[in-house]
Amino acid sequence: MKPHSLNEREEELDVFFGIINRFIGYFTRDAIRASANDTTSEYPFVPMDTRQAHAQISLARDLLRGEKKMRPGVSFIDVGCGIGNVMLMAELMDFSVYGIEKDEYPYKIAEKLMGKECVAQDDIWEFDRFGDFDVIYYFRPFAEKKQQIAFEHMIEEKLKPGAILIANRKMDMEIDNDHRFRRLEEQWPLWQKIAAD
Repeated sequence: MKPHSLNEREEELDVFFGIINRFIGYFTRDAIRASANDTTSEYPFVPMDTRQAHAQISLARDLLRGEKKMRPGVSFIDVGCGIGNVMLMAELMDFSVYGIEKDEYPYKIAEKLMGKECVAQDDIWEFDRFGDFDVIYYFRPFAEKKQQIAFEHMIEEKLKPGAILIANRKMDMEIDNDHRFRRLEEQWPLWQKIAAD
């Protein structure tokens, strides 16, 4: 049997990502209808494009592990994890995963999917362990600009040196001028914190 060409592999990946997106879409509709979030300022669960999330997490993994296998315990947190789909992807890429989700409906799904030890029904502003993680991932949790920027600055302050930030739909791009951070990819919103001050 001849090996698959690159185009055939891409077509196969499109099928798998399509299946994943269909399942996520099913839960998304219910999560939006059941959301208890204040949608004037907070978003209900809206999934990130699966292919893009996969590319971003793969890049973070490759940078953290180098040429070796991922060392045990490299940690990943999804802030506003929704149903846990991004956590599942990160877990399959050898991260030790955790997620926080305030909205009850998606939280319950994430808890079933990932287990009680991997997810907490917690408020972003009250969670105090952001500095423990090697990767912090989010997909813009706040609709209101001032609140979103305050959240972004809080995460950037608490991120530990050496850790990677994956910040989808980030509003304040001053991070590109912050000497504590270096951008890892032009195409994706990924930064590594290189200095505490």
